[in-house]
Amino acid sequence: MRECGMLLPVSSLPSRYGIGAFSGEAYDFIDTLQRAGQKYWQILPLGPTGYGDSPYQSFSAFAGNPYFIDLEVFIEEELLTKEECDRADFGDNRRYISYDKLYQNRFPLLKLAFERWMEKNGKNKAKKYFAKSLTAETREYCLYMAIKNDYDGEPWINWDKPIRLHQPDAVKSFAQKLENEIMFYQFQQLKFQEQWKRLKAYANAHEIKIIGDIPIYVAFDSADAWAHPELFQFDEENLPVAVAGCPPDAFSETGQLWGNPLYCWEYHKKTDFAWWMKRMEYSFRLYDVVRVDHFRGFDEYYSIPYGNKDATEGTWEKGPGISIFRTMKKYFATENLPIIAEDLGFLTPSVLKLVEETGFPGMKVLEFAFDCKEESAYLPHNYTKNCVVYTGTHDNDTLRGWFEKMPEQDRFMALEYINGRNGDGPWVNWDFIRLALASVANLAIIPVQDYLGLGTDARINEPSTLGKNWKWRMKEGELTNEICQRARRMARLYARY
Repeated sequence: MRECGMLLPVSSLPSRYGIGAFSGEAYDFIDTLQRAGQKYWQILPLGPTGYGDSPYQSFSAFAGNPYFIDLEVFIEEELLTKEECDRADFGDNRRYISYDKLYQNRFPLLKLAFERWMEKNGKNKAKKYFAKSLTAETREYCLYMAIKNDYDGEPWINWDKPIRLHQPDAVKSFAQKLENEIMFYQFQQLKFQEQWKRLKAYANAHEIKIIGDIPIYVAFDSADAWAHPELFQFDEENLPVAVAGCPPDAFSETGQLWGNPLYCWEYHKKTDFAWWMKRMEYSFRLYDVVRVDHFRGFDEYYSIPYGNKDATEGTWEKGPGISIFRTMKKYFATENLPIIAEDLGFLTPSVLKLVEETGFPGMKVLEFAFDCKEESAYLPHNYTKNCVVYTGTHDNDTLRGWFEKMPEQDRFMALEYINGRNGDGPWVNWDFIRLALASVANLAIIPVQDYLGLGTDARINEPSTLGKNWKWRMKEGELTNEICQRARRMARLYARY
């Protein structure tokens, strides 16, 4: 079946209170997708974020971002007043998120809503709600965040040794001491789940499926790494032996030092990948389709000695390969898992073989296609049906920004390929969208910024940089009915609607 959709992070939705959320604007966007003849909404990871605000560095693989909780629902539930929400300073720039102001002003409102909710329900009833609704892993996250706050936000590696090493007596002591703070985080997770469940149900009722996104790795500063050191390549002091990253390449002379803990795959194999099965089970509840980031890490992963200042000294090590996906298919009792493999970058024969063996569709990105020096697998005439084509991803420049910066020879090749004119004017984004939709790929996903024809200022993320990422937001009314109707006509023309 040929289908299409749009890519827009939840954080990039317009909304009243500083960041995109599970608010009325999210429901409006689903209506817009339907009018535009789309079948999918792709988002970025929904986990709680920390330093750098990256959704790919979350405090837990089993928790949701409290920034996305809709405060207007709290007003309806009489947990907050409109005046209280309106008084909070989230910044007056509707185009870009101010994370500093968001952090300083949202949590006091959430705490106030929690206190009023507790007054209505009482401690015993609240505990029953949490026990029924939250997984053990989600509750671990709530404990982790309460302890982290008690240590003034320090990551677990800087905590006192007994609790850093997750010793049972220390865990019990902190759980008793911080009971109210733990329940505050459990309240956030309960409300996150309630609101997301309603939003996803609305999307599905309107024939829109959600494509979610999970990073292959968890953050070092996370409940996962603290509570389950056995899952990772840690020493007896729970310090990493090595961490994740990418080797030097044409984009970076020193490579990329991500710093994520690496998995102890031997342990995972002994448990039949039990933790991964829980993680995917959680993800399949959240999303209709799961895009797995850095898929090549299951074949081989780049291991950098812990403490190194860059990624120049590392080695490639073997991952679990096909065994994890055979286990997954058996666990979920299906050969057709709804997974997209993020197989971008340099791919070895063994990675290509792994993607083929799984049967998962890989990704094709048009912005990678036009290099006049070599034949590219990203050119549409090289596609097979079992793939997902994108004009660009959240890590790329927008189509317009990319096109404006192209070397002259590459631009000439691109214009020749699309039978374009001279490359001037706002039409160019639609020509590349047409190229994606016309391809044989079963699924085409286009970032909203490319439908809007926006430049580099609308870029979501520039890898290996800090301070300016994850901030862009769509303005209310920007995705006009005219654009939607044109998108719908094009989707119908290429049999995707």
